[in-house]
Amino acid sequence: MAMTNPGSRITQGTFSFLHDLTDEEIKSQVEYCLANGWAVNVEFTDDPHPRNTYWEMWGMPMFDVKDPAAVLYEINECRKAFPSHYIRVTGFDSNRGWETPRLSFIVNRPTEEEPGFRLVRTEDEGRTIRYTIQPYVTQDRPEGERYR
Repeated sequence: MAMTNPGSRITQGTFSFLHDLTDEEIKSQVEYCLANGWAVNVEFTDDPHPRNTYWEMWGMPMFDVKDPAAVLYEINECRKAFPSHYIRVTGFDSNRGWETPRLSFIVNRPTEEEPGFRLVRTEDEGRTIRYTIQPYVTQDRPEGERYR
């Protein structure tokens, strides 16, 4: 698989630069999480801003689930309820007494154009560098013409 970013899609989590994962590929990643003893969680949002790290939970984290089919069922139910939202799966490692995300990847994107964000770097006095995140939706240029 080639690492690309077709159409400047939002890139959050693992595999963001790859094509949309098939259910079989999602199942393989869930199997990996379960084989490592990680709890799996399904989350969704309509605001994928990079600073929005806390998405809405779809149900409770699946601490005791051992079958990837059960996770795929929950993913598909979330897709049915929120077809135009971003949906991600996160594998949490709780082996040391706290929840640590070990793997997170998007499993659903809106069917319409993704607005995306750009990072603007500004150099200031005293070698200070400031970063600002701006949404592309505020620009008048359509997807594919944003970097010209």
